[in-house]
Amino acid sequence: MKILVLNGPNLNLLGTRDPDIYGSTTLSDVNELLKEKFPNHHFVFYQSNVEGELIDRIHASMKDGTEAIVANFGGYTHTSVALRDALEPITFPKVEVHISNIHAREEFREKSITGKVMNGIITGFGVSSYVLGVQAIEQLI
Repeated sequence: MKILVLNGPNLNLLGTRDPDIYGSTTLSDVNELLKEKFPNHHFVFYQSNVEGELIDRIHASMKDGTEAIVANFGGYTHTSVALRDALEPITFPKVEVHISNIHAREEFREKSITGKVMNGIITGFGVSSYVLGVQAIEQLI
């Protein structure tokens, strides 16, 4: 199965940004963890701090054989109607993940605009949220 793993703004700073919240694992470590845990899947990893680039990658996924999306849109989760609109027409499984529990943080982080068009949201399990996201995709297939 070809799974697109999307990461939004500031996730390139994993391991150094707010380690009390996000831990010390880097985004590269997360990618390696997924490849190790799920050797039968083909992962395509994409991170951007630019909203339009994430939208372009979502659009490309509809034509490139992608079969599922696991996404952590970071701060765009709570603000991006444009990402939500790009995700809405996707018919294959898509799961949103968050390292921290967005419901236990600042009030503005509690609402997920993008989550409204995802099959589900996994939040608060550290980098294991990505593993749980792939497991959820497997259940949806």
